[in-house]
Amino acid sequence: MGQHFLTDLQTARDIADTVDACPGLPILEVGPGMGVLTQFLLPKGREVKVVELDTESVAYLHERFAALGDRIIGQDFLRMRLDEVFAGRPFVLTGNYPYNISSQIFFKMLDYKDLIPCCTGMIQKEVAERIAAAPGSKAYGILSVLIQAWYKVEYLFTVHEHVFNPPPKVKSAVIRMTRNDTRALGCDERLFRQIVKTTFNQRRKTLRNSISPILGKDNPLSADPIFNKRPEQLPVQTFIDLTNQVEKALADHASGDNVSL
Repeated sequence: MGQHFLTDLQTARDIADTVDACPGLPILEVGPGMGVLTQFLLPKGREVKVVELDTESVAYLHERFAALGDRIIGQDFLRMRLDEVFAGRPFVLTGNYPYNISSQIFFKMLDYKDLIPCCTGMIQKEVAERIAAAPGSKAYGILSVLIQAWYKVEYLFTVHEHVFNPPPKVKSAVIRMTRNDTRALGCDERLFRQIVKTTFNQRRKTLRNSISPILGKDNPLSADPIFNKRPEQLPVQTFIDLTNQVEKALADHASGDNVSL
């Protein structure tokens, strides 16, 4: 079915131990499969729930980890109400995440960021590098900005192909994301996300051109030298400042203050 199973138990233990930096909180594991990570999470003395969509895996988990009982959730993580999993209590998110939906998983994490102070796990190495990337690097992009606005990101270690059966064609990596002290960005957060996504979707262009779907070709802010830059050159705070500039320009246009958009 195109799945690659982690077979090295020491690697599984190392991944499970990444949650120790966030003590005391219950744990939600995404995509436990055959329970290779679950077996090392359960002895940590915390409430553990697992969510798995594959029915055969769910049946196996019930057989192997009978003590979990109704804490095995046979649902699609991306469709779940995460505020209902632990009755509104904060929790740690972890897992050997399905690589094809890892970005969607982290976007969902952002939707519930106030409930998820810590997220750890294994993903494709390339995605991990993007999440952890600093401004100015080729890997810096949408995931970097949106996640780093709210989380401290740690690239913990690389996982090589030989610990899987069958070995995948890509390397993997384990990361940890821990909520920072930011409780509000100080800008319109929906517009912030729109600006980040719009500009990075044309990342080779300068902001003057890539932001035109939002501000129009007659950009009233174009005299600002920031528009000579490309999006990968902008740290998170600059995107926040830019969002406030754009919001004011849009508001001026809506009120008819002779701004041509």
